[in-house]
Amino acid sequence: MWFRNLQLFRLPVPWQITLEQLENQLARGAFQRCPSNEPMSRGWVSPRGDGALVYAQNRQWLLCLCIEQRLLPSTVIGEVVSERAAEMAAQSGFPPGRKQMRELRERVTEELLPKAFTRKRKTQVWIDPQQGWLGIDAASPAKAEEVLEHLRWSLDEFPLELLHTAHSPTAAMADWLASGEAPAGFTIDRDCELKSVSEEKAAVRYVRHPLEGDEIRAHLAAGKAPTRLALTWNDHISFVLTEKLEIKRIAFLDLLKEEAERGNAEDQFDADFALMSGEFGRFLPELVEALGGEEAE
Repeated sequence: MWFRNLQLFRLPVPWQITLEQLENQLARGAFQRCPSNEPMSRGWVSPRGDGALVYAQNRQWLLCLCIEQRLLPSTVIGEVVSERAAEMAAQSGFPPGRKQMRELRERVTEELLPKAFTRKRKTQVWIDPQQGWLGIDAASPAKAEEVLEHLRWSLDEFPLELLHTAHSPTAAMADWLASGEAPAGFTIDRDCELKSVSEEKAAVRYVRHPLEGDEIRAHLAAGKAPTRLALTWNDHISFVLTEKLEIKRIAFLDLLKEEAERGNAEDQFDADFALMSGEFGRFLPELVEALGGEEAE
């Protein structure tokens, strides 16, 4: 339940779609088991396991995309193709040509695919339709795009935009490191990465290391720019901000989780989501403000 990453996007404020409309449209792309002749299948599953494709609480929504893939390593295909090619060469007296090898690889893949094991992975999506937030718990833009692509396919309309701020994360992080102070409500932690803008792309990484002092300023003066910086917001959430405005390594501090765990086990899912979505709703506007406010593209 607890998100570890946020790939952030903006929706119209408010997003003019009802819960019933969203549920019905997502049903078009509900998850189906991967067919034996296909390498992958993806679709929406119930976040809570109760059959509903949208979990809703306090005007906050949670979706879950399931992706099932057949595990067929290219090395396995290559070994079988090599054996078959050797047999063909022994029979004909000359090795198969490029076109024959391509066709052979396709046939071998079709034969092996139904026998391959499958693996599932799930990606959660948090939506605040009133404030126009959409956050995907994905470690990379490529993983987030899988979700967005299926949303575009499932929904009648999907008016999504990237989040843009007046100050770039790189410029803002450089100012905070140079001054030794983060904006109000934030504190600088002990992890950071700085990269040179020169062709060599020299990089310096600090892990569990104090980030104040002349050493960091010297790197900034030498032309290195921060690409990752660990921060804590309001003593509630620790995270790493990246140059692409990704929020990674999210950790909800123990006090928050203790608060959520005061309820009984049956209500734990409700408590966790209520606390997480509520914190996101307060945290993100302050982060945007720290980056100079939101701007249109």
